[in-house]
Amino acid sequence: MTVRQDQLKNGFRIVSEHMPGLQSAAIGIWVTAGGRHERIEQNGIAHFLEHMAFKGTKRRSALQIAEAIEDVGGYINAYTSREVTAYYARVLKDNVALAMDVIGDIVLNPIFDPREIEVERGVILQEIGQAYDTPDDVIFDWLQEQSYHDQPLGRTILGPTERVSAFSREDLSGFVAEHYGPEQMILSAAGAVDHDALMKTAEALFGHLKPRKGLIPETARFTGGEARQEKELEQAHFALALESPGYRDDAIYTAQIYSTALGGGMSSRLFQEVRETRGLCYTIFAQTGAYADTGTTTIYAGTSADQVAELASITIDEMKRAAEDMSAEEVARARAQMKAGMLMGLESPSNRAERLARLVQIWDRVPSLEDAVAKIDAVSTEDVRAFAEQMAVQAPAALALYGPVSGAPTLAQLQERRAA
Repeated sequence: MTVRQDQLKNGFRIVSEHMPGLQSAAIGIWVTAGGRHERIEQNGIAHFLEHMAFKGTKRRSALQIAEAIEDVGGYINAYTSREVTAYYARVLKDNVALAMDVIGDIVLNPIFDPREIEVERGVILQEIGQAYDTPDDVIFDWLQEQSYHDQPLGRTILGPTERVSAFSREDLSGFVAEHYGPEQMILSAAGAVDHDALMKTAEALFGHLKPRKGLIPETARFTGGEARQEKELEQAHFALALESPGYRDDAIYTAQIYSTALGGGMSSRLFQEVRETRGLCYTIFAQTGAYADTGTTTIYAGTSADQVAELASITIDEMKRAAEDMSAEEVARARAQMKAGMLMGLESPSNRAERLARLVQIWDRVPSLEDAVAKIDAVSTEDVRAFAEQMAVQAPAALALYGPVSGAPTLAQLQERRAA
């Protein structure tokens, strides 16, 4: 498998990887325009724009967009994150040019029909309402807000109801004008693809765009804080976030190995101690996520009202114990899980295309898999223990609690336990 990367004169980037033996391809446009690129009055507009992409262009109606891909047995979708918006499709190899044409059409030529704006506004408001009815969704939004208080990175991707209710056609067009320049776009494809053919089609579709520099997002600052909402639910939801490295920092590999060993699987410390030994919950996990300039290690669990205090205390104790006696066997197991997860995921052309786009966005190049594996293997037990001590004692923290949580400790009380 060979990765090839090119760039048009206007800054539009193309990256692809041919995967021999496949009869299908994944292809998409990743735009560096997510939630953290919004001004406060725009909060939620990147996601709104993603929805509107499928509601009609100058060349196709909403139905024609869907039919163009589904008539050839493919599928098309999109998503918005805090750092990118992606529009992608999966098709058979003979339909790659068609998929590129449709994706290029929805990215470059949306008409923002006022009637469709109102229809989709209603859909998004329903989506916001559904999120509030899903405790283990809303608690992570609250945790993000406390982690990066009063910053674009801390705001929800869906946006608040009052903002979404007020967005106009001009607001949508303005966001596109600000952020959808060729230098902010990456065409990524994997599977049964021909790079030279992709380049030719990309030039035809995107080569006419004039370069324009995107707006640089506000640098993130992990603030920490606490959000707590009492509500009559079956479970108390507990989420703790700790400041961690960004994805341009090689320490991200140590952070990911640490969170995997702490709570990344059935053999992890938190799962074994909190669930298997003490029976305090059904779900508990730890994970590390990263952005360009910051990251968070998050621990989440759901438990009963009368056990949430014990669960929180044991979580801190296990974090502190990891700094003292994390074993070489645990680190080796976590390394193996990371490598296997990465390599298994890359058997999917969709996952591979997304990875290519993400790496080009981060580094403007695609480091080899061997390089990533070497960095994972280079993390020692001592590295993980040192990182564990930082997480247990020093790292700034944020806490979110939802449900019957009157008996849960405060962030200040957890900080005291960390320091003890």
